[in-house]
Amino acid sequence: MSQQLDSSKIIAAMQSVLPKNELLIPLHEPVFGGNEWAYVKDCLDTGWVSSKGRYVEWFENQMTAFTGAKYAVAVVNGTAALHISLIVSGVAANDEVLLPTLTFVATANAVRYCGAVPHFIDSEEQTLGLDTAKLEDYLGRVARLEADDCINKYTGRRIKALIAMHTFGHPVDLDPLLELCKRYKLELVEDAAEALGSFYKSRHVGNFGRMSAISFNGNKIMTTGGGGVILTNEAPLAQMAKHLTTTAKLPHPWEYNHDYVGYNYRMPNLNAAVGCAQLEQLPGFLQAKRALADRYKQSFSQINGVTFLSEPGYAQSNYWLNALVLDKPDRAVRDLLLKITNDIGFMTRPCWTLLHRLPIYHDCPAMDLSMAEKLEDRIMNLPSSANLYVKEHD
Repeated sequence: MSQQLDSSKIIAAMQSVLPKNELLIPLHEPVFGGNEWAYVKDCLDTGWVSSKGRYVEWFENQMTAFTGAKYAVAVVNGTAALHISLIVSGVAANDEVLLPTLTFVATANAVRYCGAVPHFIDSEEQTLGLDTAKLEDYLGRVARLEADDCINKYTGRRIKALIAMHTFGHPVDLDPLLELCKRYKLELVEDAAEALGSFYKSRHVGNFGRMSAISFNGNKIMTTGGGGVILTNEAPLAQMAKHLTTTAKLPHPWEYNHDYVGYNYRMPNLNAAVGCAQLEQLPGFLQAKRALADRYKQSFSQINGVTFLSEPGYAQSNYWLNALVLDKPDRAVRDLLLKITNDIGFMTRPCWTLLHRLPIYHDCPAMDLSMAEKLEDRIMNLPSSANLYVKEHD
């Protein structure tokens, strides 16, 4: 395709959607327009700024109300949420955990924190999430069942869990994935770091695996500054998650006794206060982001050679990061578009470096990753902040 023609049309489409700005329009910035100042001031005035205080419990209750999960455990970041989710799911040292190579490095890092081994799997084009059909064929060749364990025939290690990543907020097709996990005795853990406000068949993501993790980093759809949450619908799992995130300290009026190697992962009250204010605005954020995505979709619909990544028919996406996908893998064209858009003031980014390419993960097992390797050269994320939707453009 003609680089000059395509780039000029893409720029024109972005200019028709985004507001005029003399400064660089960020990829995704937080929006503070509610009670953030008041709630944070209350923390400072009362002195409740650390891991105890009314806002932590309030935030957890609001999260369960919004997502429909029975239990929420607030933690310091999404990586911590995923780490604890894996531990509580039974992932142990030397286990293997299946996860997409097309994901942020924290997904694999959380596996390593458990002493376990990432086992990389391929993605599909519709959602950029894991390819269940291809994985099913792969497991039929490399896995065997022994009692209640799935064993890798070639390494002899137990394959304990599968992490489903909802890429850029687009839910992966979960029903066939749940069937596959049931057949192979795998624990499904949802990496919903990017997917707050996304629904699979009218049910909020994070409710399908026994454990799931959401992130509230500063670049997410809502933020606590730094933070995350563990979701589960099982009381014993929630209790263990909360116990492990508070240094596994046993209740006592004054003694310091601990029964596990715990973690100091509890979300501070100060961060939870910001989160409570952000959650009050979340429906508005979601509405604005869907409107922005609709504008992008319309503007790019007549441009040959590129496709705007839209939600699948079975799901409702939060459109955390909007993405433009080249019809053909061409890193030179992708990089040219990245350079031109950033030069004129639109922050765009490629997807993450595929995890199996990182030296720290070179020795990990992997299936054929040919689709992810093609997608890596096709994806460009677009400015996606909730404050970018401009009504007068309609």
